[in-house]
Amino acid sequence: MLYYLFEIFETQYNLPGASLFNYLSFRAAVSVIISLIISVVFGKRIIEYLRKRQIGENVRKLGLEGEEKKSGTPTMGGLIIIIGTIIPVILMSNLDNIYIKILLISTVILGIIGFIDDYIKVFRKDKKGLKGKFKIAGQTILGIFVGIMLLISNDITIVEFSSINDINSIENFKSNEIKSFKTTIPFFKNNELDYALISIAIFNNENMLWLILIPIIIFIVTAVSNSNNLTDGLDGLSAGTSAIIVFTLGVFAWTSGNIIFSDYLNIMYIPRVGEITIFIASLLGSLVGFLWYNTYPASIFMGDTGSLTVGGLIAVISILIRKELMIPLLCGVFLIEALSVILQVAYFKITKRRLGIGKRIFLMSPIHHHYQKAGYHESKIVSRFWIIGIFLALLTILTLKIR
Repeated sequence: MLYYLFEIFETQYNLPGASLFNYLSFRAAVSVIISLIISVVFGKRIIEYLRKRQIGENVRKLGLEGEEKKSGTPTMGGLIIIIGTIIPVILMSNLDNIYIKILLISTVILGIIGFIDDYIKVFRKDKKGLKGKFKIAGQTILGIFVGIMLLISNDITIVEFSSINDINSIENFKSNEIKSFKTTIPFFKNNELDYALISIAIFNNENMLWLILIPIIIFIVTAVSNSNNLTDGLDGLSAGTSAIIVFTLGVFAWTSGNIIFSDYLNIMYIPRVGEITIFIASLLGSLVGFLWYNTYPASIFMGDTGSLTVGGLIAVISILIRKELMIPLLCGVFLIEALSVILQVAYFKITKRRLGIGKRIFLMSPIHHHYQKAGYHESKIVSRFWIIGIFLALLTILTLKIR
C-alpha cells in the first residue's frame, strides 16, 4: 500500500525522498523495523489477552526439569509472527508480484492448519491436537498450489546469460526470459538440475513434469514444516533457528533477484524474485521480535500456529528461489531433530520385535530432550543449537562461491 502511495508521490508530485521506495534494500529495512515494532509492542497485548482467556499450554509430563513451570504459559504465539509478517508485506511490497501472492496465500493456509491444531489442544483439551493425516492433507494442498503456480504462471521465469554484457536492451532482456524448472545444485559450477529432463527420462514426455514437480514440492513442504514443529520444544529454539535460516534465504533471494550479483556469482538469475526479500525481511523481523518474549523463560510459546507456518514458509521460499536442494544443509538443525525421532522410533520397534524389549538410542527424542535428560540446562542447549545453525548458514552462503 505504501509502495503504491509513494509511487504516486514520485511520479505525479515529485515528492522528495519518494524515490527511496524504488530501492529494495530500503523497503526491506523498513519492513524489518515495522515487523519488529508490531511483534514487540502488539505481542505484549496479545500475550495479555491470551492470559486473560487462559489460553495456555497443556504441558505433557515427560519427566523433564522445569516442565511444571511451563504449564499454563500462553500458546498460539505464532499469531504474533503471522501478523508481524503480513502487515509489513502489505505495506511495503509490490502486491502484483507473483511471488508475494504465493507467499501470502501460503501463510494463510499454513496459519489455518496450525491454528486448528492449537485450538484442539487448548480448547478441546486434546494433547494430540489435529490428527496427522489432516495436517498432511493441508500441507499437500499447499504443495499442489505452489506446484501449479510454478507450472502455469508466465511471470515465473529465469534468465540465462553467459555474461552481463549480453543485456544491451530491454527487448533483449525480455526475450531471454524462459520458462524453466531448473534448480540449483550446491557445490557444482554451471550444473543445475532440470526437472523437465527427469520427466523426459522417466515418462519420455516433458508434459508429465507435474508428476515429478508437485510430489517433490509436497514432500519438501511437509518435511520442513513438520521438522520445525518437532524442533519447537525449548524456549527460543525454533524461533532463533528459523531466524538464522530466514536471514540466509534473504541473502539468496536478493542475489538471485539482482542481475549484477547473479552474473558476478554465476548463479541463476530469476526476474522479479527479489521482491521476496520484503517478505523475508518481514518474517525475520517478526521472528526476532517474537524472541523478545520467547527466550528462556518464555512468556509465550510459538505453538503449531507458528512452527508449522514458519517451517512451511521456509520450504516455499526455498522452492521459489530454486534453492530447495540446499535445505538439508541450511536446515540441518531441523534435519537432526527429525532424524532423531525417526531413528528412535525405528530402533525401538526393531528391537522390540527381535528381542521382545524395545530399546532406545537417545534418552528421549527429539534430540534436544536427550540433552535435557543428560543434565544440560535448557538455555545452553538452545544457544549451542543456534551456533550450529549459524555455522550451517555460513556454509550454505559459501556455496555461492565454493563450486
